[in-house]
Amino acid sequence: MNQAIEIYRAEFAPSKQLDKPYVILGYNICAADSEEEARYLRTSSLQAFLNLRFGNPGQLPPPIKDFENTLNAQQKQVLDQVSSCSAVGTPQQIRADVEKFVLKTGADELIIVAQIFDHQARLKSYSLAYEACQDL
Repeated sequence: MNQAIEIYRAEFAPSKQLDKPYVILGYNICAADSEEEARYLRTSSLQAFLNLRFGNPGQLPPPIKDFENTLNAQQKQVLDQVSSCSAVGTPQQIRADVEKFVLKTGADELIIVAQIFDHQARLKSYSLAYEACQDL
């Protein structure tokens, strides 16, 4: 990812709309009151990602307990790659992970995604993430 950002910045040509490079990146957040709850809620998005990657797209599945114990080695490897653009946990953990990601990438803006099965939990995740990161 950093290589793509470097190429974009190096080869950027100013236009009427933009005089300098502006990097917008997608970022997954699953925030909750506890890390355990956030990890549980995130299993929906992880299942959906695996389903899509292995040719079984569909609706967002409900979360499942002990999800990691259901994975084979190939699935674990695929999910390890996705985690570099994700923050999961309490508001404090979310803030720390977002800060590290922005520092690493130099992103000017993040598009936050939260694939959480339960609508109220999804709204709460967005609210917690906003409160944790609003002054970054």
